[in-house]
Amino acid sequence: MVCTRLKIVLLLIVTVSVSACYFALQTLQAAPKGNAAVPRYIFLFIGDGMGAAQVELSSALLHDAQSFTMTSLPVLGMATTHAADRFITDSAAAGTALATGWKTTVGTISMEGNHLDTLRTIAEMAKAKGMKVGIVSSVGIDDATPACFYAHNATRKNVYDIAVQMASSGFDYFGGGYSVGNFPENQAKTKVFRGDIADLMHSSHYVIARNTTELKAVKPGTPCWAYTDYDAKGALSFAMDRRNEEIDLAEFTREGIRLLYNPKGFFMMVEGGKIDWACHANDATAAAHDIKAFEKAIGEAFAFYQRHPGETLLVVTADHECGGLTLGRRANGYETRLDLLHHQNVSQQRFSEKVSAWKKQGAVTFPMALDSVKVYFGPGNVEADSSLALSEADRNMLQEAYTATMRADFSGTQHIDAFTPAVSALLNNRAGIGWNSNAHTAVPVQVFAIGRGAEAFTGFYDNTDIANKIMQIAKLKRPAR
Repeated sequence: MVCTRLKIVLLLIVTVSVSACYFALQTLQAAPKGNAAVPRYIFLFIGDGMGAAQVELSSALLHDAQSFTMTSLPVLGMATTHAADRFITDSAAAGTALATGWKTTVGTISMEGNHLDTLRTIAEMAKAKGMKVGIVSSVGIDDATPACFYAHNATRKNVYDIAVQMASSGFDYFGGGYSVGNFPENQAKTKVFRGDIADLMHSSHYVIARNTTELKAVKPGTPCWAYTDYDAKGALSFAMDRRNEEIDLAEFTREGIRLLYNPKGFFMMVEGGKIDWACHANDATAAAHDIKAFEKAIGEAFAFYQRHPGETLLVVTADHECGGLTLGRRANGYETRLDLLHHQNVSQQRFSEKVSAWKKQGAVTFPMALDSVKVYFGPGNVEADSSLALSEADRNMLQEAYTATMRADFSGTQHIDAFTPAVSALLNNRAGIGWNSNAHTAVPVQVFAIGRGAEAFTGFYDNTDIANKIMQIAKLKRPAR
């Protein structure tokens, strides 16, 4: 009996030893040349407003679960998101935490809460180390999250002053949305006008690419600011509204990799910013489509990781949750019909633009409006699905919202639209989707990772730890606070 037990113990020791040797060999084979512990290529993807419910909704509605890249990454963690002065954060404070590893106050861009001292970002540390740096976002390039990686300002509202810092950053690639700070009304608000942002970028030797053809023509190693058609807030179209000629987030990511790739490595931050905008509007379908676009961009980084597995670190997270999305409603019980969301084929923003045009024309009747609802959102389209039938109560609710919208004061480009949210809410309710808020929440967010040093991202921690882990893994020199 003793002999048998001894044999079993020896067998276990041998098995563990062989396994350890095997995994050590695999690690060594995958290791980059030089310092085996340090990744050469680092990606940080931030889904603005993207909570776990948003990820699950997009996966269930638009993806085969097996092909959803971010949730297939082997390392999973959770991060808290509070700001220094508030339990529920905004994108500036959260972006600062992810960019610098320090907490700050709501509205602050990579500065101490006292607004006296700047906080150095991981992008700036990477640049100082000799790596190339790229910043990509589907919203304005001077919006809060991207700004936190290259700029320092007491308030996110100073968009012109933030945009000016692109030209002096020394970063190698800016891609995605336009500069909101370069809009004339924002240029006029600044205390010190330093010139047109495009002129400043040209003076700092950046090539400006405004479409796919121009972007593909930029040679690797050339500093570049690339953007595509943008809306009134400098952002890309919602993914479900995008026209074929517009550059999407995945192409900005793919071209960024091409331009940044070099032996010394790079750091790239990519933000899916319009996920948050969709959630503020409680537009579940638009949020799902923008997560799909974000997921496609992650796919570009994952493909790069597969070519350089021992040299790459890929981290995906969110700055906060937005909207308090729930996959289920009391009124629906355990029943959901997420497939009904497929009947929506434009974002709330695009439909609201149509409502604004109706108001200007003054010739669209309520029955005509219901026809548009049927075409663009589905409610009333009983030929497609009986669940889309409108009850008398539904019609009365929609008519009340439509009448209020048509009668509301209207000036310039601003209009009060109660009709579009009412239509969207009706569809969401039928699908079994619930929203608790039109603002951010304090729900912890997911962290997904793969690659060199990815195991550090397991567990439950604060959002500041994400930046600190990247600094430690990449051996970035962090200055004393």
